[in-house]
Formats: sequence, C-alpha cells, structure tokens
Amino acid sequence: MPLTRWWSVAYEVAGAPRVRGVDTDGDQWRQIGRDVAAAGGQLLALWVDTAAPGTEVYSAYLTDPGVLIARLALGAGAIDAGYPGLQDLFPAASRLQRAACDLSGVRSSDPDQRPWLDHRLPYEFVRVQGEGVHEIAVGPVHAGTIEPGHFRFSVVGEKVLRLEAHLGYVHKGLEQRFTELPLSAGHRLAARVSGDSAVAFSWAYCQALEGISGCPVPPRARRLRAVCLELERLANHLGDLGALGNDAGFAFGLMQFARLKELLLRAVRAAWGRRYLFDVIVPGGTAADVHAEAAQALARAVRAICAELAELRVIYEEHEGLCERFAGTGRLEPQLAARLGVLGLVGRASGQARDVRVDLPCAPYDEFPAIKVVRTEGDVAARVALRFEEAQESGRLLAALLAELPPGEHVAALTPPSADAFGVGLIEGWRGPTLVALRAGAGATVRRCHPHDPSWQAWPALEHAVLGNIVADFPLINKSFNLSYSGVDL
Repeated sequence: MPLTRWWSVAYEVAGAPRVRGVDTDGDQWRQIGRDVAAAGGQLLALWVDTAAPGTEVYSAYLTDPGVLIARLALGAGAIDAGYPGLQDLFPAASRLQRAACDLSGVRSSDPDQRPWLDHRLPYEFVRVQGEGVHEIAVGPVHAGTIEPGHFRFSVVGEKVLRLEAHLGYVHKGLEQRFTELPLSAGHRLAARVSGDSAVAFSWAYCQALEGISGCPVPPRARRLRAVCLELERLANHLGDLGALGNDAGFAFGLMQFARLKELLLRAVRAAWGRRYLFDVIVPGGTAADVHAEAAQALARAVRAICAELAELRVIYEEHEGLCERFAGTGRLEPQLAARLGVLGLVGRASGQARDVRVDLPCAPYDEFPAIKVVRTEGDVAARVALRFEEAQESGRLLAALLAELPPGEHVAALTPPSADAFGVGLIEGWRGPTLVALRAGAGATVRRCHPHDPSWQAWPALEHAVLGNIVADFPLINKSFNLSYSGVDL
C-alpha cells in the first residue's frame, strides 16, 4: 500500500530543516521504522496527539535526506488496542512510549508498560540475582541543587553490574501548558523546557512557527540567533569542564573554568542586557539587537576566553591524576552508541558523526559552516576532549558571525498560520538535536506542542557506560554525560 504524503515544509522556508511527512497504517508504521534503522537513521522523538478529531501517534526520524515524520491515526476502536511498538528497532522508543502513555492513555504493544511519569504506583526496577549482589539506591532527592532522579545500582563489592534510572520527578505538565498559550507566546515556555538549553528550544519553537507562517526571518536576526546558540554552547562547555575537573579531585580546574564562565556571562550581559539568553529568540527574529561596538567587545571577550581555554587544555592533558581518572572510565562503545541511537555530544564522543548544524544546516550555518567534531574512544576523556574542541569551534564561529553583522531589521512581523497547520523545528543545541513539533489551533492558539530533548536517547546509554566501573566513578561518568532531568520530565 503506498504511503500518503500529508505534509511538507520546503528547506528554504524560514530556514527550516528538510522535513517530510507520511501517513501510515500499522504495518507501514513498523516498516518505516525498519527502513530507517536499516539505513542508519535514528529516532528523534515519539508522541501522541489526542487533540485531533481522532487520536494520532507520531514518530520523527533523523535521516540523511532530512527529518521524516510518520503519522499513525488510531480509529475509535483501535485506541484501546494501542499501536505497534518500536522498542526492538529503536531502544530509546521504550521510555518515549511509556511517557506518552502516561500523558495520553494510549499504549504501545511493547512489553515494558511500567509508568514513567506517574508515581502513584511503586516502580518495579529490574533485579539482579546472584551471590554477593546487593542494591544501592540513590535519590530521587540529591544533595545540592541537582534535579531529582532515582538511580538503582546492583553491585558486587564496588563493581557495578547494573544501573537503572527512573526519572519523572519534575514532571511539570508543559505540553498541556502550551495549549493554554497563544502561538506568539509559546517560545517563552519552550525556553524553559530545560533552562541550560533555552536558546536551542526557543529557536526550534520559532523555527516551527515561522515555517507554518511563511515568515521570512531577516538575515541579521538569523546571524544573531546563531551567536546566541554558540554562546549557550560555550557557556555550558566551560561549566562542565570545571565540574569534571572537580569531580576528579582537581579543584583548580573548577575555579578556573568558573572564572572563565563568569567572564563570558558578563560579556553576554554587556552585549544583550542579560546574563542568560532567555526570551532573546522570538517569533520573526530576536527581541534585542547587538550594535557594532557591543559585537566587537563580545568578540574580544570570547577570543580571550578561548586563548585561556587552550592553556587549560594543556594543563588537563598533562595532569596525571586527571588522565588516570578520565581515560577508560565510563566507556560507551561506538557500536552500542549506534544501537541505542545516542545523539549529540555523547554520541559524537562515541563515533556517531551527526551534527545538525553540518548535516542539515539552517541559516546562517549554510553560510558559516561548523566543523563537526567526532571522537571514537567513548570514555570520559573523549567527552572532555570533545568539549574542549567544540568550545574552541564555537569561539571560531562567534568570531566569524560577529565580524560583520548584516544590516537591516532584527525581527519581522509574523502572520498567524491557519488552524491545524503543522511545523517542525530542529536545532543542534549543546547537548544535541533539539526538536519542537508544533500544531496551530483556532484563533492563533497552540493546539499541540511537543518539545524533545536529546537526553531521552542518552539516559539509557549512561546506564550501560557505568557497567564494570566502581560506584565511586558514577558521579564523574554522570557529569561527563550531563543530561537533562527537566527536559525529559515534560
């Protein structure tokens, strides 16, 4: 039976990624998954829409030609029966399907039906049996300001045999909240899905909205958006590099990178009027402009930070204690990373050569191409090295982007889209590809919005990376992944 193409957005429209959509029945839904997996594509997201006249299930795939959206409409009698699961093709689908079930009541056919967001019932962790095996429960409440998550370790002595994470403790009802907002205000909520990825999420939301509205974003605004995105990437990498040094007992690293991050945030405030770039990305462009003098000062600050960053990398690489703690710890083999569909920074440290800025570049990355950074070792050392290299690449991009901003306006007027219009935004945030699927309602409202953080795919990989390591190494391995709790507890 041929597939019905139901929706498409041209790549040229508002700088949107190449996206196409197809309607499927149950067999085609599975066949598309098989075809994508066989071709080396990856599952980006999965969600259920109950706001439609009938219930619909969506899957989004990242393929070489672009983003493929499959839609499966469930008839009234088919809702109770559910839909064909994808866990055997894409392991990350399991938790996505379980979360979607908690939110919609629609189940997949896969065997794991444990709740993910619903904590009214005890959570049945998978048990490890054997002589000398015992469990260590960590969380969900942690020391300090870390977000809540429960980690159940099965260990013999100090060696980890199994780790299972359970999240959902900061579930905020964001998808429902989106439907209570006008389309013009959804970007502010998107920026708060995961606060350290505010630029990525708000840009992805605006990209989806601009695609269905036919809004031509001014060249100056596109350039300023990329500046914000690379500043967000650089700030997070600086913070992580310091924290990783501290977790390995090197407090000097924490202090130096905290100082560099503070210098960057002060430079951002001087240029944008705020330290963190919440609400700078707005539909049609940016909320504020950066003038020539401020752009030059920001470029000088970034250049000085990157010079010190190079010196600190030499110190990290020559410090025997750090090298001993980083090398070989928390290894995620490239073959396993590919099987688990890990995306973004964690995936690239394990040989998964995908970066949306390079593979599906939206403006201005078509004009200012990023250099893809990939390593194959897959351990903490590789994830540290990747952060150093990506931070320097962000510095290079920022110098080019700020050298001469295009003249003109920094925001364009947005025409509300027609009701039921559907769009997708995809931005390579610092963690990885950040997706927002948006459907307009009547009266310029949000009928459905699904934001997706790449941490969904990486949390199961963390559970594998810790195996065979000692319990005391878990904080270091966990920090080298630095996944979002909030971004998967929508």
